[in-house]
Amino acid sequence: MKNSRWLSLIVLCTGFLLIVVDMTIVNVALPSIQSDLGFSQSGLAWVVNAYLIAFGGLLLLAGRVGDLLGRKRVFLVGLAIFTGASVLCGLSFAQPMLIGARFVQGVGGAVSSAVILAMIVTLFPEPNERAKAFGIFSFVASAGAAVGLLAGGLITQAVSWHWIFFVNLPIGIATAIAAARLLQNDRGIGLGHGADVLGAITVTAALMLGVYTIVQTSDYGLASTRTLALGGVALALLVAFIVRQATARNPILPLQVFRSRKVVGANVVQALISTSFFSFFFLGSLDLERVLGYGPMAIGLAFLPVAIVMALFSIRFSAQLIARFGAGSMLIAGQAMAGIALLVVALGPTNASYAAHLLVPMVLLGLGGGLAFPALTMIAMADVHPSEAGLASGLLNTTGQVGGALGLAVMATLAGSRTIDLVQSGTDGITALAAGYHLAWLVGAGIVVVTLATSAWLLTSRTATVAEVDADCVECEAAA
Repeated sequence: MKNSRWLSLIVLCTGFLLIVVDMTIVNVALPSIQSDLGFSQSGLAWVVNAYLIAFGGLLLLAGRVGDLLGRKRVFLVGLAIFTGASVLCGLSFAQPMLIGARFVQGVGGAVSSAVILAMIVTLFPEPNERAKAFGIFSFVASAGAAVGLLAGGLITQAVSWHWIFFVNLPIGIATAIAAARLLQNDRGIGLGHGADVLGAITVTAALMLGVYTIVQTSDYGLASTRTLALGGVALALLVAFIVRQATARNPILPLQVFRSRKVVGANVVQALISTSFFSFFFLGSLDLERVLGYGPMAIGLAFLPVAIVMALFSIRFSAQLIARFGAGSMLIAGQAMAGIALLVVALGPTNASYAAHLLVPMVLLGLGGGLAFPALTMIAMADVHPSEAGLASGLLNTTGQVGGALGLAVMATLAGSRTIDLVQSGTDGITALAAGYHLAWLVGAGIVVVTLATSAWLLTSRTATVAEVDADCVECEAAA
């Protein structure tokens, strides 16, 4: 029985690995996709955002559907959607087709990944085993980033960007077969309990329209009538979602979860820091290709230190450091390192040398993420009752993905506007591009300063260590 649980964990982690690899593998291929399909810089952001908005917007609903219909069934359905959409992405020959396929791929990613954490919680009810399981899960998430970076560069350079999507087909099929055989069947609580489909549609529409409005400001301006009108509609949809959650019989996001300062603060930090990380990878790949002249494989290798260091600390050192110094201290330390890394690259020269100007920031960024993200997860879950653990983890995932998507739209638009202004004033193209990217990274460093202030507010409420969180979990389970 014990071995079967760990085998099930491997299957679940493999499914999540497929999703994580896809996120980073696309970043490396972005310059090739832009060149092949003729994307503008703001349009290219939709190759990422179409996925992220579907993914982030549907996580909460997908988790609820898993409770209703059975998590194994939902995991398999999501895996099938993701794998099929990957094939469509690989076959894409025009911008709308790729963006549409990426949206469907995001739907599949949300449906499959939304139930993984809940299934791990069910498989490992004992706190120490659960901590080990989540450590493996975190390692897979970080290692997947490294695999995606290398595979993206190798496949794009050796064959074409189309094949970064085709490789998902055999892996997806093999994972589905293993999941069908190894994962324990669960019945779910039944459709009679209902799911807030209207709420999910409302919030997804609000987020999609909001990102679209922000991306289009590079063409229409921040203060244009069009921008203000679309932004107003997006805000109205978001307000409607909140009202819906307050009145729905079975909301996908019960508002009482926000009574906890730790939940609120951790989700704010998650959204903001995801903006800095997402924009660094997205704009960094463009800077390496368009300014420094790197090929796809070189871009993957350039980002590799971030993924390796983040993975190493997630599985080996973070838990020990958090146990000794507390999650709050490690959250602060991790954010500070990430902020320093972004500041260094932002203030670096246009024609940067990788060894002299980029290697150390890459390592610092990986170290910062490896410390901050596990600590942030622990703080977010510290005050949560076991019966709401799935909701809390889904909410943290959602704020990270949606915050990253919205932030990326802002950063890409900011960088593009800066570049256009400099070109119009007579600056050469390469220098203007670099200046736009560096400005976005400087803003990213400023955002990290805001997250540090938010964390300080968050930590005025006592933050638990690993041992204390485990004790709390035992008490909650006993009470339940």
